[in-house]
Amino acid sequence: MQVPRARTFMAVMVAFFVVQPRPAGAADDKKRAEREALKASLMQVLQREPLNASRVAVHMLSLDDGSVVFSHNADELLNPASNVKLVTSAAALATLGSEHRFETDFLLEPESDGIKAKTLYVRGKGDPSITTERLFGMTGDLFHTGLREVQDIVVDDSWFDAERTPSGYDQEDTDRAYMAPTGALSLNWNAVGVYLRAGDSLGSKGVVELEPASDYFVVESTLTTGDKRARRFSVASDAAGAQQKILVRGQVPQGGGAMSVWKKIDNPPMYFGQTLKQMLVARGIKVKGKVKPGVTPPRSRLVYTATSDTFDLILKKLNKVSSNFIAEMLLKSMGAESRGAPGSFAKGLDVVEEFLARDVGIPRGTYVMKNGSGLNDTNRFSATQFDKLLRYMYERFPLAPEYLSSLGIAGKDGTLKYRFDGTDAVGRLRAKTGTLENVSALSGYVQAAGGEKFIFSMMVNDYPGRSGPVVRGLDALGTAVASVGSTQGPGRAVAALASEEKPSSPMAEVSSRVKTYLALTSQRDPRNIGFLRTAWRSEKDPAVRAVVAEGLYQSNPQDYLGVRTLLDSYSAGSEVYGRLRGVARELSVEVPGLGSLVELAANGNAEALSRVVELAGASTGDVPAEGEMTEGLGAVARTAPEELVQALRGASDRDRDAAVLLLSRGFVQAAEADHPFWKSLRKSMGAADPKLADFARGLEGTLSRQIAEAKAPKPAVPPPGAAVAAPGAPKATAESRPGG
Repeated sequence: MQVPRARTFMAVMVAFFVVQPRPAGAADDKKRAEREALKASLMQVLQREPLNASRVAVHMLSLDDGSVVFSHNADELLNPASNVKLVTSAAALATLGSEHRFETDFLLEPESDGIKAKTLYVRGKGDPSITTERLFGMTGDLFHTGLREVQDIVVDDSWFDAERTPSGYDQEDTDRAYMAPTGALSLNWNAVGVYLRAGDSLGSKGVVELEPASDYFVVESTLTTGDKRARRFSVASDAAGAQQKILVRGQVPQGGGAMSVWKKIDNPPMYFGQTLKQMLVARGIKVKGKVKPGVTPPRSRLVYTATSDTFDLILKKLNKVSSNFIAEMLLKSMGAESRGAPGSFAKGLDVVEEFLARDVGIPRGTYVMKNGSGLNDTNRFSATQFDKLLRYMYERFPLAPEYLSSLGIAGKDGTLKYRFDGTDAVGRLRAKTGTLENVSALSGYVQAAGGEKFIFSMMVNDYPGRSGPVVRGLDALGTAVASVGSTQGPGRAVAALASEEKPSSPMAEVSSRVKTYLALTSQRDPRNIGFLRTAWRSEKDPAVRAVVAEGLYQSNPQDYLGVRTLLDSYSAGSEVYGRLRGVARELSVEVPGLGSLVELAANGNAEALSRVVELAGASTGDVPAEGEMTEGLGAVARTAPEELVQALRGASDRDRDAAVLLLSRGFVQAAEADHPFWKSLRKSMGAADPKLADFARGLEGTLSRQIAEAKAPKPAVPPPGAAVAAPGAPKATAESRPGG
């Protein structure tokens, strides 16, 4: 009797739980609340300036359940800048494999005894990672094969076609290292280090040295030694047939230590070959003849093959530091490996498009991709497409670990090393940055504080003003996602990161802190970088932060992140430049930060040039500040004249008028008829771009008039009681051309 009753009770209970609808659990309620808080925080950021005045696309996806967490203009095709490298690297990893190694072959004619050779053939296969150090190691290995004498060196670049740069590179006429060409034989990312230092005495000739040095280079220098403030110079790199011409002008400070810049070269195989010749001689192998281009004969005898690191390690160099050179080299390598030599950009792009269509599910024609690096206004992708690619690579084992580990880690390394400081994103977010003029992007992965994993893609185009506020906005969006599940939550995290610093300290205290940081800046010691980074994060006053940023830049002028910090921290407004002018008066020094911005502008940095023109506008009415700006603009006009014309063209009317007036004063003071600026201005007046030509002609007319007015004799002040000319009487006039 008891058993049937027990069975009946159990059946009823089972039926009750099956039939009754299960109420939503507390975990589901919490998740919904977190998602709503995240959406609200993201919208709050997008509604702030300058994102609300820009074209913005955002797409976020949960990797845990596949749901779309947030979407804003996600299907709009925008310029992704260097986020294109996410596509290039994914296709290269899938095509070449993580264990792929690039080879460079060294061969001799078949009848050679291996000791004395008529010709040493060097056949490149697109290795993007050969450096001076690696090349010297190769010469050591050749020495140990027994080779002791070579007549000629033939550099074989035929693995790639003759087209050196892809679409997009033609939009920018510059010799900067990030514009370096491709080559099957390449060295040092096809860039050369130019090192400058002062001479023995004030006014003496400055010293110019190249790394690596070889007969490939011809140096023309008018570099001189100046006082401690004379850190304004320019270095230009121009093709000269089978050689490269390096032109140096300007001044370097006495006792200021060595300074360096990197410039692209134009003939990769000859650069490689001439450097190899120099190193062979240093290693004890005689080279009696010449370096010349050519093709390796089929019967040549292989004596040594140099191999690169595995591709997964090269991939880290591509994405963590955003190397344009490696990206374009990979495009050609994919073409050569998959479609046959010679590798070309067209073949490489075809391989990428096939990968996206076949593997990822992004059809051809739904995006625009013209190069592998994302340089300039050439490519268009949507945030949805990037998330689709990121999800595919995350789910494709064993490629996923190599792909994810190639991305910068927030607050830790790569281009994200100094971003997201003090937020939940540090160590949790891995992403690829993208930066161009009026373009900023960030796409990648993040595991939130609560454990959920997300994919995100964020792109901003056509934003007004400086890039700093845009970058802070993107960081706020990333921080919001990383804060899901934390005690702080997305809302408070966004509020803390997106808020603008305001002047809060008394001027006396600001001056005292600035004086301390200026002392560190003057040391130019890389060992101070860690301390200065911490100070930059902790200082709340924007004027003080700008001075700390200058210290970071001066501690390592070659560090892109230091340059970026200075440009993002220094503004022409009253909260930075205005307060620093007051500090300068109190401390009897040049306005802090101004010299570094002028230095960057004098080297042709486009954003620094724009900032200097803005500062010229902000200096109006402040006589000492106008004097400093006159000197600074004069230095820029001497070493970066063409870039200055472009900066003036893009400036506001107010800033342009102020800068041109100060510039004219500088020309009057210099009194040089052959000042480099006039030659560049005439070149712009004959430009193919009619708008640039019209602007240059107008600028020439304005400067001529202002210089003439400045040179005109001033009417004498009549003594007391002297007769005054009646209204309408003729006035003295003077006309003068620039330099006349």
